[in-house]
Amino acid sequence: MTPLGMKLRAMRDERGITLKQMALALDVSSAYLSALEHGRRGKPTFALLQKIIQYFNVIWDDAEELQRLAEMSDPRITIDTAGMPPEATELANRLARDIGKLEPEDLVFLRTEMMRRLK
Repeated sequence: MTPLGMKLRAMRDERGITLKQMALALDVSSAYLSALEHGRRGKPTFALLQKIIQYFNVIWDDAEELQRLAEMSDPRITIDTAGMPPEATELANRLARDIGKLEPEDLVFLRTEMMRRLK
């Protein structure tokens, strides 16, 4: 599941909205919406994201969060390490190969540490 997918599911659950109801309102298939929630589809188009924001009638801050989550929800990414130190290439390759072996708490730790160091 992607960060956006997790948020969409939570918003649907909070409001008691089924996948079919939301898909019908957004004029997409329920299969597509399910795949979007589960990370089997890439991030939605800008137009679809705007429809989702309107559908949930969210305030400005929540709309910005949905946009931020959409940007961080592409399940198939490419990391270009050309011109970077060899450690960057090794790290990118190790992540690509082994990220599925990490526990959720390990992922949280790595993400938090990376964000701390980027400040």
